Amino acid sequence: MKYSRNVEGNGLPDDSSKRTKRRGRQDGILSHCSKRLVALKVMYFGQRFYGFSSEGNTEPTVESEIFKALERAKLMVGSRKESCYSRCGRTDKGVSASGQVISLYLRSNIKDVGGDMQDERSEIDYVKVLNRILPQDIRVLGWCPIPADFHARFTCLGREYKYLFWKGGLDILEMQKAASKFVGEHDFRNFCKMDAANVSNYRRRITEFTISACGKRSNNDELCSMTIKGTAFLWHQVRCMVAVLFLIGQGLESPSVIDSLLDITKTPRKPQYKMAAELPLILRSCLFDKADFMCSSDASRSLTLHLNDEYHHYMLQAEIFHEALSCLPFPESNSLEKLQKKRNHIPLLSRQTEPSYEERIAKVKTKLTDNLSIAS
Repeated sequence: MKYSRNVEGNGLPDDSSKRTKRRGRQDGILSHCSKRLVALKVMYFGQRFYGFSSEGNTEPTVESEIFKALERAKLMVGSRKESCYSRCGRTDKGVSASGQVISLYLRSNIKDVGGDMQDERSEIDYVKVLNRILPQDIRVLGWCPIPADFHARFTCLGREYKYLFWKGGLDILEMQKAASKFVGEHDFRNFCKMDAANVSNYRRRITEFTISACGKRSNNDELCSMTIKGTAFLWHQVRCMVAVLFLIGQGLESPSVIDSLLDITKTPRKPQYKMAAELPLILRSCLFDKADFMCSSDASRSLTLHLNDEYHHYMLQAEIFHEALSCLPFPESNSLEKLQKKRNHIPLLSRQTEPSYEERIAKVKTKLTDNLSIAS
């Protein structure tokens, strides 16, 4: 297929001629052209999305929006399966990311993809092209060529999450003391949503868990963050760990409860407790060996301008809420409310528990046997 650089200088095909039905071409998918395996670093604000993955029936998802943009830009060279698509993480509804990574085959301007990859000046500006099409709350931050054995999930060396929160009356020193107990390799089945049908190993390694101030204050409160680094994470693991740390910060639990929950011999069943909210959670980065993401100067300028505009927009919104708060009388502190909360608190280790892994897997096997009996 013949391509000429279009008027916007993105390396996209010139569509000025009359469109006709061509062999090997579906809407947004070009099957007869040069391609290369690339990784894309993606950021998104998760508030309006039903998670990253588009495997469910609920829309919109971040993934579905990305594939719509890829097809509109005519960067796809086959179906999703044919493109060898992989993603690093499957963030939940409402969770954001500044360093999500996906990989797949995309159309390329370089005909000899096995040749010298050092000169990328003639390549399609993937960042610029996609960011022109993607919705305002999703942006591609960079791209890089990758080897054929690259897999965004399985070749990832480590992931970093950040959880933002307001300090309020939380005891940060006690929370940090407890958070340090997570560091190392442990069985985290009491700090996740268990998926016994698909996951049998609940051991994960946390390499860093720190709590620090962000240097921002509002209404006599201080913004803080938890930074959690590890090789891999279980479903809802970060939000479960954060939830228990909040109970410790409020003085409702002792840091020693972490030891008890990590000891699956002593505590084989997860106590029932509510996860921390999803909105303050960010997938900050995904670490790979020799993945050097690129972004052209044009694309970088556009990204900076866009993010600054978005930042100022939300700062203006925040100021409107601040203005509304200033019109209200300042409420008196209620020490009785804190005391009542302590009285009503049921200690984690005294709560009702969820089924253990062994109980769950036995139920899965029974259901499978029943289904086979019905089928035969």
